[in-house]
Amino acid sequence: MPPRRDEHAEAYRPGSREDFDRLYRTAYPRVYRTLTAILAEPAEAEDCAQDAFVQAFQAWNRWRPDAPAEAWVHRIAVNRALSYRRRARLRTVAEVLRRLGRPAPSADPVDAAIQPDVLSALRSIPPKLAAAIVLRHYHGYNNREIALALGVSERTVGARLKQAGERLRALLEPSFSLGAHSAFPSDNRDLYAKD
Repeated sequence: MPPRRDEHAEAYRPGSREDFDRLYRTAYPRVYRTLTAILAEPAEAEDCAQDAFVQAFQAWNRWRPDAPAEAWVHRIAVNRALSYRRRARLRTVAEVLRRLGRPAPSADPVDAAIQPDVLSALRSIPPKLAAAIVLRHYHGYNNREIALALGVSERTVGARLKQAGERLRALLEPSFSLGAHSAFPSDNRDLYAKD
């Protein structure tokens, strides 16, 4: 399990440039990895992470120490990434063609082979679900920390984690079934040779 974030949160002072620099050095790698999982493109993730930290710095005087600083920055960053994806989807020619009913071009098999299955699956589910999964399983946040980071209730986090798990399971294990298996495999007589 990753170490607890914001272990020195009480030392952060809203408006302190030195404290924000320390927060940036501590949180940037995790924020960047989260955005890379959501956006799929490292360059886009870096742009959104930088924008998020600029926005956080501009609001640093208003940050309340009752919320973990890193969760606060994650919330800003995830919101930036979600907005970026919405705008990018609307701007792309492929989206316009898809809306007009033209089939989308098939994925290049080379690209599919290069990307790990889990990242591909994460990128195919809604960003809000992917963000919850990444914050839980990659960064080790609990539901309360995820709720603070995403600006939603803990109950919503639980629902998103459940939905994300179901969708990822369906994508990663198409033959996965929750149905009960027979306790006696010999009941299936088709498996045996005829006498």
